[in-house]
Amino acid sequence: MLHTGYLYGTIPEIGYKAKGAPFGLGGTIRLQLGQHWMIGGEGYVSTLRQMHNGSYIKYGWGGVLGEFYWAFRHVMPYVGLTVGGGRQTTFLMFDGTSSDWRAEDDAVFHKQGFFALTPFIGCDFIATKFLHLTLKADWMTTISGRKVLAPTGPRFYFGVIFYH
Repeated sequence: MLHTGYLYGTIPEIGYKAKGAPFGLGGTIRLQLGQHWMIGGEGYVSTLRQMHNGSYIKYGWGGVLGEFYWAFRHVMPYVGLTVGGGRQTTFLMFDGTSSDWRAEDDAVFHKQGFFALTPFIGCDFIATKFLHLTLKADWMTTISGRKVLAPTGPRFYFGVIFYH
């Protein structure tokens, strides 16, 4: 599944206001339980490029999901929650360039793990019994220590789901 969206927020430790459209890739696996419930898992990597100089904020995350769905003729709307975790990697170069081989004086590199709660809503479009196209929107809340990490915001996904 491919995704983009709009992330924003201030990283308080350095006072940096991040914003922009992330791009990423990942996938999901779901198992139907009865007529309206699914459980499964998902995992993604999402990169938010900053300052046009090689700087970025990257999220790698995954978790266990539960969802409630309705099946109508050729559509299958759903709503759910993913509980999991991951790692945020921040590399911000405030001065300098990524194209030379010089040490940079004003750069920040930081990695931290997080717990994630991600509510989502979406819809599968049933192409065949074995192939669905899916559109999904989510809002991941990441918690590390006792604080919510920034940036955050909505992500929008498009993908192909193979059914068996």
